[in-house]
Amino acid sequence: MSKFLITGNARLSGSIAVGGAKNSALKIIPAAILSDQPITISNLPRIEDIDRSLELLVDLGAQVERQEHQVIITAAKLQKHELSPTFANKLRASIMFVGPLLARYGRARFPHPGGCVIGAGTRPIDLFLAGWQAMGAEIKFNHGFYELKAKRLRGCDFFFTTVSVTGTESMILSAVLADGKTILKNCAMEPEIVALADYLNAQGAQISGAGSPTIIIEGCDSLMAGEFIVPPDRIETGTFAIMAAATNSEITITACRPAEIEILLNIFKKIGITFTTTENQLIIHKHHGLIACDIKTHEYPGLATDLQSPYTVLMTQAQGASLIHETIYDRRLLFTDMLTQMGANIVMCDPHRVVVNGQTKLTGHKLTSPDLRAGIAMVIAGLIADGQTEIDNIYQIDRGYENIDQRLRALGAKIERID
Repeated sequence: MSKFLITGNARLSGSIAVGGAKNSALKIIPAAILSDQPITISNLPRIEDIDRSLELLVDLGAQVERQEHQVIITAAKLQKHELSPTFANKLRASIMFVGPLLARYGRARFPHPGGCVIGAGTRPIDLFLAGWQAMGAEIKFNHGFYELKAKRLRGCDFFFTTVSVTGTESMILSAVLADGKTILKNCAMEPEIVALADYLNAQGAQISGAGSPTIIIEGCDSLMAGEFIVPPDRIETGTFAIMAAATNSEITITACRPAEIEILLNIFKKIGITFTTTENQLIIHKHHGLIACDIKTHEYPGLATDLQSPYTVLMTQAQGASLIHETIYDRRLLFTDMLTQMGANIVMCDPHRVVVNGQTKLTGHKLTSPDLRAGIAMVIAGLIADGQTEIDNIYQIDRGYENIDQRLRALGAKIERID
């Protein structure tokens, strides 16, 4: 298994471009099932989760032509409607294929989706099942597989008891070909949802309200397909910004949308980080010391849970105590134990809150990446630590960050991939 070897205390400089948004690409790929016409997806990141998602489509019988950061998908007639555990067990986003299969073919069979092991045990899919049931799907669970059937999904009035990005997107994909009107309430408002709805509307769907708590979908009989350009990854933008601040480096982040991480930039103002923005560029300047600041993760436009892990590393370098309150996933703070092994002064209050006491000097250590976002946080910790840091299980990091070692070396980081 591959691992990273990082020698810390290297000052970074230069520019780094943001790739296509993983969380957008993973939703547009299953949307290809909704039409018998080919869809062209550009600015597609070359990451493990995308590879698994495309392999899953091929396994279903779709035609996939891929070149670098572009793919053409034709799902004119799928050969089966069951998600193989080979792919689904590795990919949380496999759940996104179920709605399109139900909407177009009236049936779907799938195991519990895999992915990062965060949250209480396996991440639940009760909200998804409740949504499909409200649309008239018959649901059974046999021999480790969920089996869903519906002659045709019907529109419904559905309230999300928990704000869910993938839940909102899944219901949109399920409702566009349903019979009648669907009204979704307490929806997530992430930019990726707006991008998905805009694409579907361009292909004949009737979706209004995307980006607000209430989304209305008028079902239609069929959809066309066209071109989709994956928007910049706002999580990658925020991650690189935090990395620049943690290493006290001046870095220019290009091909991004700073407006989508406005909450993080406002926090930067409080803790002593200066920056310059344009519509698609963000420059993080060197600072003269950081001041601790509490955070609380929240759905968009609040601070994304995916940025909590890197921010926690940043706070080890700030003067004072900061309370990190993780409101989304139960286990996402467990990685802080590895920061403690590196010399950080962190007190866990409960599964959702830790107090980081800074400023502390970190020392290189042998670590294991527990999940995607904690993994990139470990990379940042290694960059600022004294000595060498070894990170195992970097498959988790490769799931969301394309060629991260090569891109960081271009900035001056001392990071090697060892197979």
